[in-house]
Amino acid sequence: MDVPVKSSSENKQLTDQFGRTINYLRLSVTDRCDLRCRYCMAEDMTFLPKSDVLTLEELCELSSAFIARGVRRIRLTGGEPLVRKNILWLVRALGSKVEQGLLDEVTLTTNGTQLPTMAEDLYRAGVRRINVSLDTLSAEGFKAISRRDKLETVLEGIQAAKAAGLRVKINTVAMRNFNETEIPDLVEWAVQEGLDLTLIETMPLGEVQDARESSYLPLTAVKNALEQRFTLEPSTHKTGGPARYFSVGDSKSRLGMITPLTNNFCDGCNRVRVTCTGRIYMCLGQDDHIDLRAALRSQGKEEELSAALDTAMGLKPKGHDFAMSNGQMVGKVDRHMSQTGG
Repeated sequence: MDVPVKSSSENKQLTDQFGRTINYLRLSVTDRCDLRCRYCMAEDMTFLPKSDVLTLEELCELSSAFIARGVRRIRLTGGEPLVRKNILWLVRALGSKVEQGLLDEVTLTTNGTQLPTMAEDLYRAGVRRINVSLDTLSAEGFKAISRRDKLETVLEGIQAAKAAGLRVKINTVAMRNFNETEIPDLVEWAVQEGLDLTLIETMPLGEVQDARESSYLPLTAVKNALEQRFTLEPSTHKTGGPARYFSVGDSKSRLGMITPLTNNFCDGCNRVRVTCTGRIYMCLGQDDHIDLRAALRSQGKEEELSAALDTAMGLKPKGHDFAMSNGQMVGKVDRHMSQTGG
């Protein structure tokens, strides 16, 4: 059963200690994924037992508690959210909140492998835009970075999403000695396909096989290279996330850049992340968290959840500690991105 959503007069908008309004929730529905991208997780990942993961009903209740405190956008994440069994039930439940005017949108970030069969259902459930993670258009490169041979499936999924009416944004992690020289071609492809594309700097999250410093590529250098081929003009476009956007020539596509290491984006942070086990992380780059699962399963769940959220707001830091120092990444955290929610 959902936590009742009270009127705004009875619920205080989530606001952190720095006066930032929190209206964006990134909600992980699983830590599992059908790919093993090298910068995200290890090949031999140990996934959570199902008993530790919130049920879909609990995820819906939790969403309602956030909506009651002023959250207007919810992005479903993972792992890969579309491998969660019966995930469309939750998407439809949140889509109904959009229809009721309680949410502005429900979106998701996906690796694209499930889109060929699920894109139309996502649109019917109320989703209107999605992010697809894609780091290369090379089949060989895709297999190397994801440890799986599924590029054609992902490209088919992107086309299925477009055909279903979903607006697609591509997320690309910029990596030295991998896709550095291909990024201009990825931008050109996105423009031709009518897609937005966001470049992301590698972040020091979790231990992986390859040293992150060896693949770190500052987006300042990437932008300089792209400007030799494209006209990039700053855009005022905002999606509720940390990207800074640029228009690409006279096309309708936008290029976004997420720069946690070269240009801190924390001043306007409006989001929190909740894991599939119910832990709320107030900052991607910090380990402080609050256990919402205990509150969710308590007798007075509505009051307990609201109190837990108040506590979380008091602990939200001004920003992350990610940085480069003498060629080394500092501010590392032990969690993999898939465990936090991408």
